[in-house]
Amino acid sequence: MRITRRGFLKVSGTALAASGIGINLKPVAAYAKPLKIKYAKETTTICPYCSVGCSIIVSTTNDGKVINTEGDPDSPINAGALCSKGGSLYQMNVNGSRLDKPLYRAPYASEWKEVSWEWALDKIAKNVKKNRDESFHLTNAKGQTVNRTEGIASVGSAAMDNEECYLYQKFLRGLGLVYIEHQARI
Repeated sequence: MRITRRGFLKVSGTALAASGIGINLKPVAAYAKPLKIKYAKETTTICPYCSVGCSIIVSTTNDGKVINTEGDPDSPINAGALCSKGGSLYQMNVNGSRLDKPLYRAPYASEWKEVSWEWALDKIAKNVKKNRDESFHLTNAKGQTVNRTEGIASVGSAAMDNEECYLYQKFLRGLGLVYIEHQARI
C-alpha cells in the first residue's frame, strides 16, 4: 500500500477527530504588555569594546536612567546586529558592582581610598604637568628644535569616533607627546 502525503494528513485528521481530542479553533484575545521604551528618549552611540564601531541605540528615561540598549538597524556598519559584548552593554551601565567614584592608592599604600572627581582630576593634571616638565626636550642631540616630551605615552581607545580621535591627537601633540598609539592598531 502506497500512501501519499495528502492521504496521510486525511487519515491523521480523521483519527484525531474520532479520538475525541477536540481542538478549539475559536480566536483567542492576544495580550501584549506596553513596551518599556514607549516614552523613552533614544540616543545613538558607538559600542566601546572594539574598533569596529557598531552603532547602538540607548533608550533613557527623562531623568537619564538607561532602560534599554540595542543595535541600530540604520547603521551601515552593523545593521542592528551586535556581538555578545555589544549585546551586554546594558549590563555595563546598570550594574550594582560597577564603580562610580574614583579610587586612589597612595605610593607604598596597600589600601584604596575613595576620592572625589575634582581631587582625582587635579591629581592627574598635576602629575602630567610634573612629568612633562621633567622630561621635556627643546632640542635633540643635533641641536634641532623638537619641543617634545618622552616621559609620557598614550594608548587611545577604539570607542572614540574620528572627531574625538582628532581632538585627542591635537591635545597630545600640544603637550609634546611623541609616543602615541591606538588600541585598534595593537
